[in-house]
Amino acid sequence: MFFVKKKIAIDMDQVIADIEISFIELFKKEYNLSFDSVEDYLKENPNFDLVTTIKELYPLINTYAFFRNPPVMKDSQAVLRELAEDYDLYIATAAMDVPKTFTAKYEWLQEHFDFIDPQHFIFCGDKSIVHTDYLIDDSIRQLERFSGTGILFVNSLNETEDRYIRANNWKDIRDYFLSIKD
Repeated sequence: MFFVKKKIAIDMDQVIADIEISFIELFKKEYNLSFDSVEDYLKENPNFDLVTTIKELYPLINTYAFFRNPPVMKDSQAVLRELAEDYDLYIATAAMDVPKTFTAKYEWLQEHFDFIDPQHFIFCGDKSIVHTDYLIDDSIRQLERFSGTGILFVNSLNETEDRYIRANNWKDIRDYFLSIKD
């Protein structure tokens, strides 16, 4: 009997690459700030507008340097290695949002996720073109466009969303896929 593996697409930014850490370091450097935690900073600055700040820093974010060295999300490598035994894995990143980062993202993926075939790297904008069984993403916009089963990787920008299967971390992802494994 021939067994066809189900396919999982995984977003890159804030799902396997901890872009938030890189953004915070850039923010602190550009505005000459020093704080220990984001929570403390937000308590002291309740009117802080993240969207405006991202727009202001976009020229510095849309760079090779910014996307080349973000930390790997905790447990993502180990869980994806394990899932690769039973699923075909794809990385689907909305690189069109930051088009100057293709090379950095590709190199980062090859360095940290060398067990995923580079032919399975999808650099796109609108993820409705991705036809996998599952999409793990932190973007509500992308999950709304996706036709398969969406899994929301929870972060501070989507924590109240409840229309999708929720994963707070990579152990939740592992548990979910183990629970549905045939």
